[in-house]
Amino acid sequence: MSTVKLLINGEFVESSTTEWRDVINPATQEVLARVPMATAAEISAAVSSARNAFKTWRKTPIGARARIFLKYQQLIRENMKELAALLTAEQGKTLADAEGDIFRGLEVVEHAANIGSLQMGEIANNVASGVDTYTLQQPIGVCAGITPFNFPAMIPLWMFPMAIACGNTFVLKPSEQDPMVTMRLVELALRAGIPPGVLNVVHGGEDVVNAICDHPDIKAVSFVGSTRVGTHVYHRASQTGKRVQCMMGAKNHAIVLPDANKEQALNNLLGAAFGAAGQRCMALPVTVLVGEANDWIPELVEKARGLKISGGAEPGTDIGPLISCAAKERVESFIAGGIEGGAKLELDGRRPEVPGYEGGNFVGPTIFSGVKPGMAIYDQEIFGPVLCLVRAATLDEAIAFINGNPNGNGTAIFTQSGAAARKFQEEVEAGQIGINVPIPVPVPLFSFTGSGASKLGDLGPYGKQVILFYTQTKTITARWFDDSSVAGPVNTTISLK
Repeated sequence: MSTVKLLINGEFVESSTTEWRDVINPATQEVLARVPMATAAEISAAVSSARNAFKTWRKTPIGARARIFLKYQQLIRENMKELAALLTAEQGKTLADAEGDIFRGLEVVEHAANIGSLQMGEIANNVASGVDTYTLQQPIGVCAGITPFNFPAMIPLWMFPMAIACGNTFVLKPSEQDPMVTMRLVELALRAGIPPGVLNVVHGGEDVVNAICDHPDIKAVSFVGSTRVGTHVYHRASQTGKRVQCMMGAKNHAIVLPDANKEQALNNLLGAAFGAAGQRCMALPVTVLVGEANDWIPELVEKARGLKISGGAEPGTDIGPLISCAAKERVESFIAGGIEGGAKLELDGRRPEVPGYEGGNFVGPTIFSGVKPGMAIYDQEIFGPVLCLVRAATLDEAIAFINGNPNGNGTAIFTQSGAAARKFQEEVEAGQIGINVPIPVPVPLFSFTGSGASKLGDLGPYGKQVILFYTQTKTITARWFDDSSVAGPVNTTISLK
């Protein structure tokens, strides 16, 4: 049985722990590897390595840092098929979804290669007589990232490339459920030229998370995952004076107006609700059908019924397995609860027949109509292929419904009316808006701007905002005197008149 290694000071090392967890293929239950729960000494060694490397890495010319990420994006592209196959084996996504996972992370790597034009300060000349004021965007030190199981390539690539490009060093804790593709990406990062100690990796569960939150040498923590864990991380790490950003749970909504392009809207809903088996915080698990759009439910159900459920590597697969047996049981319990709660089950995805994968963690596309607040299937994040349909009479009623939900990661509207779209984008309170775009995750030129209960911390995990998160703004006010200046007392109060 292969074991997943730690990365400390540029070396892949075998953990000395006595606690291990199996990495399991969710489609077959095959054990792929064992991952260690790192010891306190190993975590300390990783942070110490990062702290020592920071002394020299922070002084590395910005062009040298950028060239590493130019090389890194090339290596990711060259190894895309291998990375996708590994991700599918341990996480369950279809190969197409796996490549998408990697590609969205690759976009951030490409953005990191542009660090020379991103990490720039400002200058104001002659703010007073002979006085200039300017700012520097300097790295802050050792940073850490805690990443989830559902995007084991994209989320790590959101984190460590931008932090390291800014001149920081990094300690990464991948999900213990599917760390293998993350570690392969780390190998490629070292091949690209990241020096020893600049990037370190530890594995583990709650104890390792708490150690990261508590360690005095870690200056910033980035987290993506559940609301429960994210809230814990935010408060615990903040109490030790760290910068913290936590992207957490969601309950995203789409509005479908009756003037929408029906075929486009229905196909987009299927992909957004059921793609990646619904295991993404930017999925669309709730759709508000306005007016006559409610007549489209039978067509939506038939389209969903035709989706192919199988192992992620099978050609033509639309929906792969959930990450674990526990996740499957949880989703099935939500479905049972939805029926008991009074929602109408339009399509039941429980216990699908999947030839060749009888032991897999499969739940097929499931659709409820007549869903209302107060039902568990609406109030809680299911994280599975379950779509809740809500009826509304008007656009105003639909917007008010969405704004009544505490989460605010993203939302979308399907319409051919520019006026309706503009009203929607102005009045809806979610942080990321799609107009005929079902999953409006922005490209890295912009920042991920989830809001409400979906986010803790002011700054997003990539784009312009993350430069501010990973740097300290230092403001310098300077006056220089030439040799002919008349000597005399210096007025320590600079007049701006």
